[in-house]
Amino acid sequence: MEFHQLRYVCAVAETGSFSRAAERCRIAQPSLSQQVLKLEEDLGVKLFDRLGRSIRITEAGRAFLPHARSILERMEAARSSVSDRNADARGSVAAGVIPTIAPYLMPRCTAAFSKRYPEAKLRIVEETTPILIESLRDLSIDLAILALPLRHKDLELFPVRTEPLFAALPKDHPGCAAESLALRNLRGEPFVMLRDGHCFRDLSLATCTRARITPNIAFESDQFSSVLGMVAAGVGISIVPEMAIDRNAGCGFVRLSDTRAIRTIVAAVLRGRSFNRVQQDFLSAISNGVQRRDPSGAARRLKMVTASRSTSGLKKGS
Repeated sequence: MEFHQLRYVCAVAETGSFSRAAERCRIAQPSLSQQVLKLEEDLGVKLFDRLGRSIRITEAGRAFLPHARSILERMEAARSSVSDRNADARGSVAAGVIPTIAPYLMPRCTAAFSKRYPEAKLRIVEETTPILIESLRDLSIDLAILALPLRHKDLELFPVRTEPLFAALPKDHPGCAAESLALRNLRGEPFVMLRDGHCFRDLSLATCTRARITPNIAFESDQFSSVLGMVAAGVGISIVPEMAIDRNAGCGFVRLSDTRAIRTIVAAVLRGRSFNRVQQDFLSAISNGVQRRDPSGAARRLKMVTASRSTSGLKKGS
């Protein structure tokens, strides 16, 4: 028994004609007649008597008709319920974000989103990459803002922003006068870095490796603000992403000349996960927030990619 068969039976009973029922259902009459006949064969009873050019509903048909209408009404109610929920601006969204992105990207994005959806429930979770990936998999969060590299075939990635890396130097450092700086020219300098477990530390070490530098780490922290404070105090130099630049921190910032010294930020979702209107629009809020900070317009190219296209794997957290 199929839903369209029930709809055809109801149309025939209401119009008193197979041809008029076919017109109402926008289907060829032979196809409608065939489907009604198939339903009768499945039920083992005749629902209509064919009397030349006229038809008459049988007793079995009269008994069947209320149940067919009830099923169709319930089906329509279920469809309407789903449509209303998808259009509901009072939905909820749970987003995870790594600590090296959260304080710079999320305040602007969440403020814009909350202004547009004042009745929506927004929950932000700040955690390291491995924990956020597991949270995506157990559905405790809807999306996560992470940094490449990632290699997880069960995730779909939406590029949000690509930003260059900068050398953070004490104000009196000779390198502050340069427009760009080769990291190899800083060989022998003490370094200030994020602690082990942050994916940006791995990115920084990879940048040092390309420059053939083994950094002498003088201080480690979990926050860029502490890192910049130590740089300003002359404890060492550091590498920071563009969004972490703070002109009031007492440091000089010079872009690294290494063209591979970049960080790509993505929104990750579990492959196959459906999204309601609120969740979909939160992704847009992230994109719009980045566009205001990224005049190059790279973030406007919000094009879906898959994690399997990434060229290198995840090592630690973030």
